[in-house]
Amino acid sequence: MTRILPVVVLDRADQAEPLGAALLAGGIDTMEITLRTAAGLDGIRRARSLDGVRVGAGSVLTPEHVDQVVDAGAEFIVCPGLSAAVVERARHHGVDILPGVATPTDLMAAVALGLDRVKLFPAGLLGGPAWIAALSAPFPGMRFVPSGGVTAANLADYLAIPAVDQVSGSWMVTRELIAGGDWDRVTALSARAVQNRD
Repeated sequence: MTRILPVVVLDRADQAEPLGAALLAGGIDTMEITLRTAAGLDGIRRARSLDGVRVGAGSVLTPEHVDQVVDAGAEFIVCPGLSAAVVERARHHGVDILPGVATPTDLMAAVALGLDRVKLFPAGLLGGPAWIAALSAPFPGMRFVPSGGVTAANLADYLAIPAVDQVSGSWMVTRELIAGGDWDRVTALSARAVQNRD
């Protein structure tokens, strides 16, 4: 698993395969396809046809969403917040889940659910690397995936935090790049991210 998790918003499901291939060419083997558009579910199905790409579903809000994305082939689930019902449904299906947290209270709820890995969202607005460093002190067993406001320019700051094992962002998979079919640019930006260069 690479330490970069691209957050993908598809306007057309047929963009999934060439996008996944471009990410792989840049050294990124994991992608989160969100449910923010109607193309999300079919995009997950299409991306799963690619060898070597781990495909997850993002913007999962309800237990019903969990059922839908698992049926589409999602291998992991990402949520903007923390819902015990969504966590339990993911466990029922045997898929990994990465729920979103923002506060110590959220983290206590995550610990109570037996979770040891969470998405910090929106990381940039909450205080960025300094906030993660502060949170990790009273929660030493927790691993964080910052999302929201992570860019090529601050990537190294996040990855330098011991409690961060992966970062989530969309600068290498912007809707403009995807809409334009600029797969070479996606590959180049992905390679730079993997090499931790802005």
